[in-house]
Formats: sequence, structure tokens, C-alpha cells
Amino acid sequence: MTALDALPPLSRVIAAHGLSARKSLGQNFLLDLNLTSRIARAAGDLSQCDVLEVGPGPGGLTRGLLMAGARHVLAVEKDPRCLPALQQIAEAAPGRLTVIEGDALAIDPLAHLAPPIRVVANLPYNIGTELLVRWLTPEAWPPVWETLTLMFQREVAERIIAAPGSKAYGRLALLAQWRCDARIVMHLPPGAFTPPPKVSSAVVHLTALPAPRFAADARILERLVARAFNQRRKMLRAALKGVAPDIEDRLIAAGIAPTDRAETVDLERFCALARLMPGAGFVDGLAPPFDKTR
Repeated sequence: MTALDALPPLSRVIAAHGLSARKSLGQNFLLDLNLTSRIARAAGDLSQCDVLEVGPGPGGLTRGLLMAGARHVLAVEKDPRCLPALQQIAEAAPGRLTVIEGDALAIDPLAHLAPPIRVVANLPYNIGTELLVRWLTPEAWPPVWETLTLMFQREVAERIIAAPGSKAYGRLALLAQWRCDARIVMHLPPGAFTPPPKVSSAVVHLTALPAPRFAADARILERLVARAFNQRRKMLRAALKGVAPDIEDRLIAAGIAPTDRAETVDLERFCALARLMPGAGFVDGLAPPFDKTR
């Protein structure tokens, strides 16, 4: 038995440290170590990787990552109440766990990580999509991370892998699938968490592609897609009206019927349209950068 195996059950850890989940922090704790081990295994071989974990809480997934053989885990936790529990795990895995107290949206973890890097996290619901978008939109591609293995609300997970023509298809699907292979690897019911959320959850595994799937300027593509889906019920000739005086001709040249709606247009044709758009001045006139909406 290892020192990690000898750690107390998570239910006892939560009781000992008074770790009631806080809605304001998007917390829903996953206490079943069998499930956290499955999530860790879904991330692949971690023995030669540093792993970034956001929102470890009492450390269920942290334990799973270390027991799966992760070379080193950097855990970023905003809730100071969780730090003693995480410190206990660090003592059971000397030199393999670093814990940083702070907001994952404000911290640059790269100073504490060495490539190859993977991200594995049961993300707090209130910042999960924003973090994903940041990881998918670095200034340079390929990114510093190899894979993302992330838990989301099921509705968000389905948006990430959605295909054209489905209700879930939108900006998040296009952004993720432009630069990654994405698939759902695990479903979890509300009862797996403490407290149980009102929705089911799913784990999505994203593998960074060496280069985007189709050529396009990232800023133009992101803002073009934003403009198209902000009025997703409209035909694209109307939704993109004002983007260019000859927008219908550009749509046709990209293989898109002017009467099509955004939800029916696949990634390849959106990229083709982006390549037909003007340069920097065009970007400035479009919608804001990608946000947490569809």
C-alpha cells in the first residue's frame, strides 16, 4: 500500500475540514475515487507529463492523477478551505504535487509546468467554458498543452462535439473542432456529485492538432462565426449584412448558399468564407472576440 492509498476517504476529509460545496465557486465535489481514477485514465499515459488541474477541491481527481502515475501535478485552487486537504495529498506524494491558491483566470501556470503538459480537471461550472476558450485561443498554435480532459455540464460537452444541423452546433463546436479532435469519453449522473447538481455532466477529451484543420485567420474566423451565430435564426445573407457589400457573392464563392443559416454550415465552409474576407479593418468591424455564449 502506498501513502496515497492510506489517505482517508474523501467524505471524511470533507467533514474534517468543513468543506461544504459553495455555489458561488461553482463547486460540486466528485468523491468516488473509482470515477476520478477513470477520468485520470481517460487522459492517457501521464507518466512523462506535467498535469494542470483547476479546481481540485478536496483532491479526489488529484489523487487519481497521482495514482495514475502523473509526473507532476499543478493544482490551482481558489477556495482556501481546501488547501489543508490538498497539502495532505502533497505530503503523501513528495515532490509530485504543487498547490497554488488563486483564481485560474488570473494565474499563468507555465512557470510551474514543464512540457509535455496535459490539462485534466473537473472544472468549476461557473468558469469552465471561459477557461476552455482561453486554452483554445492562444496567440500561437500548437499550444503548450497536448490534450485537455475536462468535465463540463452535459449541455456544454455536447456543444463542443456538435455536428452541423444539430441544435447544439454553434460557435463553441467550431472553435474546438477547428484546432482539435474532440470526443466525449465519459458521462456522469448528478448523483455522482456532492451536492448533486441539477444537470448531468460529461468528460470531454480534446487533442490538439499540429495545425488548424483548415486554413483561416483566427481573428477573422472567430468574429465571423460570432456574427453568424448571434443571429442564428436569420439567413446568412441577412446575418452578415454589412460585413461586406458583396457578401452574397462571397458566400457563394465559399460554397455557402446566401439563404443558409449558420447552424447548417460546416467548419470547412466557414474557413473558406473567412479566407475571402478583407484583413485587419474587417476584423475591427465585426463582433467582439469569442465569449462564453454559443
